Amino acid sequence: MRQTDDYSDRFRLVYATASLAAGVLTAGWGLVFAAMQEWSMVAMDVALVTVAIASFVLARRRQLTAAIFLSQVAFLVIIAAFCLLFDVPNDIAPRVSHLFLLVLAMIGYINYQQRPSRRQLAIVALSLATFVVFASTQIALPFARPISNDFRFVGSWVNVTIAVTMLCGCLYMMRQEFARNLGRERDITAALKNREFELFYQPQVDQTGTVTGAEALLRWRRPDGSFVSPAEFIPIAEQAGLMPAIGDWVLNEALKTLSFWQQDEATRHLRLAVNVSADQFMKVDFADTVLARIRAQDIDPARLKLELTESMMANDVDAIAEKMGVLRAAGLTLSLDDFGTGYSSLSHLRRLPIQEIKIDRSFVKDAPESKRNRLLLKSIFDIARTLDLSVVAEGIETKEQFLLLQSFGGMAFQGFYFGRPVPLADFQKQWTAETPPPLAETA
Repeated sequence: MRQTDDYSDRFRLVYATASLAAGVLTAGWGLVFAAMQEWSMVAMDVALVTVAIASFVLARRRQLTAAIFLSQVAFLVIIAAFCLLFDVPNDIAPRVSHLFLLVLAMIGYINYQQRPSRRQLAIVALSLATFVVFASTQIALPFARPISNDFRFVGSWVNVTIAVTMLCGCLYMMRQEFARNLGRERDITAALKNREFELFYQPQVDQTGTVTGAEALLRWRRPDGSFVSPAEFIPIAEQAGLMPAIGDWVLNEALKTLSFWQQDEATRHLRLAVNVSADQFMKVDFADTVLARIRAQDIDPARLKLELTESMMANDVDAIAEKMGVLRAAGLTLSLDDFGTGYSSLSHLRRLPIQEIKIDRSFVKDAPESKRNRLLLKSIFDIARTLDLSVVAEGIETKEQFLLLQSFGGMAFQGFYFGRPVPLADFQKQWTAETPPPLAETA
């Protein structure tokens, strides 16, 4: 349910500044090469300046993930081409441009720590492998045009100094991010101990707008009353391995809520959806623990819905299916969250004993204006209906979105159009009255 660019403001500032500095420095070399009438190298520098400016703009727009990916791929190609065409080593001057590949690998590793992905790991590995090749051989293209020895002798000192300085900058960024995350990990652990976490509840409604349940959403309220965004602390909790403990607390609180609802005729029918992280779900005793707590509080298991993210499918699908089967047999509802954004495939829908899919908000956002999005939504709904799966569309923020999806029939809805996440007491006041509150006209 989240799409975050989880970097500190300091990290973004440092990266944007480094991109701008790289652009200015490269432009300076471009002027030198232009004076020497080395137009092929000028063209190479123009490409580097373009990438640096684009990375700077993306970083300033808080799209740092895209900026880092763009700069890594582009600089890897350009540096390799420069080494093969111009920076050819000889007895007078060594090759030095390949040293910037170490900077790329370091930046990639920092990004991998923030947002682990196979793509990022592959870029790091390719950067290091390319560095080893250029450092160990005198490989060059047959039509290479080596830079003059007089210029390369001076340029070697300059480039080595710059590369080492940039490596030091990367080490500084790593230290700052490590200190930031370590501090956050301690804060999260303390928040769990000091009961600073709480659950907010966002309504889920049927075709008529009648509330049928809610999703329990985790919130962190600091002692001063301010909130920490889940997009900020959840990724850090995942990296630190704290999600099983946090998820265990969420599950306990959710079961208390269900127990409370069961005592009131007005709320007895409501179902509660709870997000379960991959680390929590893959615990050996997860299913047994959930079922034992349900029995201990005498809760109707049909009232509890577990929302599992598609990223979980990167694990052992057979083991996941077996555990899901146990939970479903006990009466729980299993929902596949953020459908269409992760590792989803029709084979997963076929193999996993899920009863519901939750369409990601990214498909809903532009559906009224985008024919392609409307067709995708309709296709997903048709597939779900064929497989006898329930469908929940999240991220409904406007009347137009609601009416469009309502026309598909047989779907449940969630979003700001119906209600924002609120504390339990507020949810009770808003949604258990005899007359439900009117739907909002705007988000």
